[in-house]
Amino acid sequence: MSKFFYRPTVGIDVSADFSVVAILAPNGEVHRKPFKIKHNRNGFDYLVDQIKKAEKEFNMKTAIFMESTGVYHLTLFHFLKDTFETCILNPLITNCNKNGDIRKVKNDKKDALTIAKIGKFQNVKYSSEFDIEIYTLKALCRDYYKFTDSKSTFKKKLSTDLRVIFPGYSSVFSNITCKTSIAILKQYSSPEYILNADKNKLIELISNCSRKGLARSEKIYKKLIDAAKDAIYIGLKSPSLFVKITNTISIIEALEIQLKNLLIEIHSLMKSNKLSEEFKKNIQLIYSIPGVGELTSVTIMSEIGNIKSFIKPKHLVAYFGIDPSVNQSGKFNSTRNTMSKRGTKIGRRALYAVALASIRTNRNGQPINKILLSYYKENLNGKSKKVRLVSIMHKIVNYIFSVLKNQKEYELRDPKMHAKMYLKNRFTTAA
Repeated sequence: MSKFFYRPTVGIDVSADFSVVAILAPNGEVHRKPFKIKHNRNGFDYLVDQIKKAEKEFNMKTAIFMESTGVYHLTLFHFLKDTFETCILNPLITNCNKNGDIRKVKNDKKDALTIAKIGKFQNVKYSSEFDIEIYTLKALCRDYYKFTDSKSTFKKKLSTDLRVIFPGYSSVFSNITCKTSIAILKQYSSPEYILNADKNKLIELISNCSRKGLARSEKIYKKLIDAAKDAIYIGLKSPSLFVKITNTISIIEALEIQLKNLLIEIHSLMKSNKLSEEFKKNIQLIYSIPGVGELTSVTIMSEIGNIKSFIKPKHLVAYFGIDPSVNQSGKFNSTRNTMSKRGTKIGRRALYAVALASIRTNRNGQPINKILLSYYKENLNGKSKKVRLVSIMHKIVNYIFSVLKNQKEYELRDPKMHAKMYLKNRFTTAA
């Protein structure tokens, strides 16, 4: 039974510019017809007045429930949370309870009533915590990944355009967006410009950007000239296509500036006093796990928020969406189950990057994490690459949960030795 069963409850169906509110009496009946409020000062004040009237009439504190709807609910939740007990529900929970009637009805008033009934009658999981600074850090990290994806998209676009206009350019520069390549394309955007360019100036440009000697720069120059001659012969000739090159380069450079600004803001926020020392310590604890980078640890911790919300490692596994889906009915039990992918997408992406790094070796041949690498090669031998990587991600989540709960840095231990230590501590505690 829900702890709000004997209390009046408020259900709010949030949208972009307005919300619909429904209030249930302690006996479960509708206290008043659902009403609409606009997302402005007058609308919020009117909502507070109506909730206080209900509390005064029933002489009870209310409980407010709303869905997590992107960013639309944040201002309303932040406005109410200090005055009332306000709870955030996962939309997956409310979607499972909507349209329960035979007649198919879907509108905002119906949804608001459904949300209020879920909070009152069902013992569902909810969240009532919100830290502005952690939210800001999470938003900055998510923007960083989005801009990184956009940059990759335009890098592919630049490569595609160069294959049409300047075939063979990729044979000169393996990374077409390196400093030297970008400098050449900005100043000489077509094969004709490169062939007509002053040799000494072009070699000097290559030398200054690449920081290599004149002999090395001259070899690059010769390759560039050969590629330009081939492009004149087989490439498409259109001045409008060359404009695409310069425009794409401008977008890539603008994105790089934005990425630098985001990193600067993330680092400044981490150094400030706005974040708690406990939160900063948790970031360092995750950073102690081999294969986890500085930005990755910040991303993972900002997605987790408060580790106290997770009782078991399985809860954290499900939060990241790497728990297996289940498909079973009667005697049928599917063996082709995939990840649920119902958790944080950015957090799952960061875990994937950590998993890839954990099974690699350094330049000197030393493994990043010899325990996970051994587990990947020996215990998971015979399974597909995707299944093996998900298993590694599952292990990493267990490591993260352990270091955060125990507040101790990661220690690289052999699994057999760890099992002996666990049994020894267990028997000692029992005795």
